[in-house]
Amino acid sequence: MMKMSLILAAPVALALLAGCEKAEAPAPAPTDTTEVPVETVPPVDTAAPDAGTDPATASHRFASWAGKWTGVEGMYVTIAPAAELGKYKLEMQSDLDTRGTYDGQDSEHGIQFRRGGKQLSLHRGNGDETGLKYLAGKQQCLIVKQGEGYCRD
Repeated sequence: MMKMSLILAAPVALALLAGCEKAEAPAPAPTDTTEVPVETVPPVDTAAPDAGTDPATASHRFASWAGKWTGVEGMYVTIAPAAELGKYKLEMQSDLDTRGTYDGQDSEHGIQFRRGGKQLSLHRGNGDETGLKYLAGKQQCLIVKQGEGYCRD
């Protein structure tokens, strides 16, 4: 009796499987493609890594530093590229008693300037490196020396 039920069940299983076959999806319609030439990017001037695309600032290595940077207790530095290549005008309130305008120039790591008879330099850093509690945690900063730094928010 068992042999007969297996024999009868086989054609039923085949019929079920035949009904479950997937229909093939139609092939996608062909598309036309047009090749477009890729524009080449001009080479980066390694001598001026921070130079923007503005011709007035393109010859200034640290042109991206232009603008106002804020320190503590009203201290600030405002950097403006000068007309001469690699030169800057720095307007600075460096402590409660010292406010002035200084001529700066590109150097290897920042902008050099003279203040109070000393050769100084603005260079990249972060708020923690300034040693000033108010600037701690800030990432975009310029440092003159320990205890004197300016940051952007």
